[in-house]
Amino acid sequence: MSIPLLNYPPSTSNQRVEGFEVPGDEQPAIYNTEILLSGGEIDELIRAAYRQIFNEQQLLASNRQKTLESQLKFGQITVRDFIRGLVLSDTFRRRNYEPNNNYRFVQMCIQRLLGRDVYSDREKLAWSIVLATKGLKGFIDELLDSEEYLTNFGYDTVPYQRRRILPQHNQGDLPFARMPRYGEDHRKQLETLGYFQAKPIREYRWEWQKPPYPKAARMLGKAIAIFGATFVGLVAIASALAAWGLINL
Repeated sequence: MSIPLLNYPPSTSNQRVEGFEVPGDEQPAIYNTEILLSGGEIDELIRAAYRQIFNEQQLLASNRQKTLESQLKFGQITVRDFIRGLVLSDTFRRRNYEPNNNYRFVQMCIQRLLGRDVYSDREKLAWSIVLATKGLKGFIDELLDSEEYLTNFGYDTVPYQRRRILPQHNQGDLPFARMPRYGEDHRKQLETLGYFQAKPIREYRWEWQKPPYPKAARMLGKAIAIFGATFVGLVAIASALAAWGLINL
């Protein structure tokens, strides 16, 4: 028996308010396969889906799912199925699910799949329970099968950040793409491992030029260098004495 979703009250957020603003450059572009698309427009829709799911920081060739792209182009799957495949891919799991805790991952998926931020910590807790009990696939299926997703995006629309720009406001909500890829706990773990230890440029150059040998090896190298210089000096002195006829070599 699965645990039912914990109740949480929706807050009054931008995406829950009907908009009457005139579309402009700052409004999100909507990509939908219900409109008859050319080949180039389908490619742009696919790129928009990658930007929505992986964000700009993870637009890598290794993240492409070419089989899913081909199925979408030939109408074998819907946009929602394509989104599902991207979120359940191994690359998304490695770069987003594994480095983050459940609360962070839930917030990330709600932003990218439902196009809004979480209402409260209680909503994070509710979906974290779903993630813990049903696993990654069950959690993603719950989001994509939810009434909220189907009402706003249906089967053929790429998700986007809803109602980011507010009329008569100098600044709306910041794009979700500016959200750091990893949570604070994972960043602290990386700092512990030494990935984020900032050092001056001169120190980096010096460490690059300095031979990475142990102290004993460096001392042996110095001794060999001194011995070599001494030997070369003795040979030069002997050659000079022989040239003057003082000694025979």
